[in-house]
Amino acid sequence: MCGITGVYSENEALTSKLAFFSLYSLQHRGQESAGIAVFGDYIHIHKGMGLVNDVFSDKKLSEMVGRIAVGHVRYSTTGESKIENAQPLLVKTKSGALAIAHNGNLVNYQTLRNQLENEGAVFITDSDTEVIAKLMAKELLTKEPEDALKRVSEQLKGSYTLVMALNDTLIGFRDSLGFKPLVIGEGDFGYIIASESCAIDAVGGRIIREVRPGEAVFIKNGELEFVKIEESSRKALCVFEYIYFARPDSVIDGISVYEVRHRIGKILARESPADADMISPVPDSGTTSAIGFSKESGIEYLEALIKNRYVGRTFILPHQSTRELSVKIKMNAVRKNVEGKRVVLIDDSIVRGTTSRKIVDMVRSAGAREVHFRVGSPPIISPCYFGIDMSTREELIASNREVEEIRKEINADSLAYLSLDGLIEAVGLEKGELCLACLTAEYPVDVSEAMECRRC
Repeated sequence: MCGITGVYSENEALTSKLAFFSLYSLQHRGQESAGIAVFGDYIHIHKGMGLVNDVFSDKKLSEMVGRIAVGHVRYSTTGESKIENAQPLLVKTKSGALAIAHNGNLVNYQTLRNQLENEGAVFITDSDTEVIAKLMAKELLTKEPEDALKRVSEQLKGSYTLVMALNDTLIGFRDSLGFKPLVIGEGDFGYIIASESCAIDAVGGRIIREVRPGEAVFIKNGELEFVKIEESSRKALCVFEYIYFARPDSVIDGISVYEVRHRIGKILARESPADADMISPVPDSGTTSAIGFSKESGIEYLEALIKNRYVGRTFILPHQSTRELSVKIKMNAVRKNVEGKRVVLIDDSIVRGTTSRKIVDMVRSAGAREVHFRVGSPPIISPCYFGIDMSTREELIASNREVEEIRKEINADSLAYLSLDGLIEAVGLEKGELCLACLTAEYPVDVSEAMECRRC
C-alpha cells in the first residue's frame, strides 16, 4: 500500500524529524524501504531498505535541514523490492528539483513508459512512480505546477495519491476516485500531509480535513491553497483500508476505522453466530472485530493467540516463502486459554489461506476442542490492480472454491464470511463510493492492460 508524508515547517531543523515520526507511525503500510527528501538551501535525500528506524539515525536526521520534507515507506506492487525503487524519487525539471512519493498503482504504466522511452526518456527504476515523475518533468517544461499536474492526471489511469516537493512548494494530490487516503493537518510547527490521520496525531498536529478526491493542496511560504484538479462522477475509496490496512486509530474520509471494525464484528455475530466458549482475534488486525463479535454474541473475549510484536505483518511481506516462515514465529497459542474450549477465531480476511490453516492448526495443537473461523470481509475473489498485492486469481483461495471447500482447506470446524451488504453497512458509505473490486470483480476503471501485463 505504501505510506506517504509531506511536512512544511519554518523550523528547518525540525522538518526531517517531523517527517521521520510521521513515517514511523505509517510503518504498517510498508516495511521494504523508507526514504525522506528535505528541501532547504541544499536538497538532502536519504533512502534505505528496511524499517524507518533502521534507515535513519539521529545524526542523519540532524544533517537534513530545510523547510519542506517528503517521506515514503514502501510496499511494492509495481517494481521489485530493491534500493533503486525506494522513494521519494528525485528528478530535475526546468522548474527545478522535484521529489515525489506515491501511494497506489497505475494500470496503464507500461503504455506510458513505452511512450516516454520512445521520446528519449531514460528510466533508472522499474516503478510506476518514475513514470509520474517523468510526466511531471515533461509538463513543467511549458506549464505552471497546477496546470502541469492537471495535464499529468489526464494521462494516468489507476490509483495515485501523491506528495511532492517542487523547490519551495509542497504539494499533495489525490486521484479523482480517491482510491487511497490523504489528510492534511497543522500544528505549531507548520503543516503536514499524510496517508493517515495517525501520522498527524503522532507529531501533535490537528486535522484540518481530508484532501478530497481529485483535489490538490499547495503549501508555499506558509500559505495553504486547495485546488480542484480532476472531476469525477463517482468515488472508489479502497474498502481494504477499513478492513485491514489502516491503523484502527485513524480516521479516513471522516469515518473512524476502529468503529468500522467494531461494527464488522457485531454484524458478523448477527449474520453467522457460533456455539462456542470464547471469541479470540487473530492478532492484530482481527482484534477490534473480535471485540464487537464478543459484545454482540455475549461470548467471552479471550486471547487464544499472542503475537510477537517484533515480527512484521505477514500479508505485506513480498514473498510467499517469507510469509509462511514468519507465521511460525509471529504468534503462539495460549494453551491455558484454549484447552478443551470451543474457540471462534476472528480474522479480517482470508487471502491465500496458508496463514489461516497454520493458525487453526496451532490452536488445535494447543488443545482446543473445536476451532471455528469467522472472517470480517466477504471472500476475496479477484486480484487488485490498484495497490494491494493480490497479483493473480490463482493465489486467491476464494477465487475458485466454495466456502465449504475453504473450510476443509483451513481445517476449521465451521467457516463464515461477512456479507457484502454487511460490510457496506459497517463502513457507512454508499456502495458506489467504495472500490469493492477484489470482492466483486467489478473494477471502477478499465484494467485490461494491467491484466495483460501480469500474464506476460
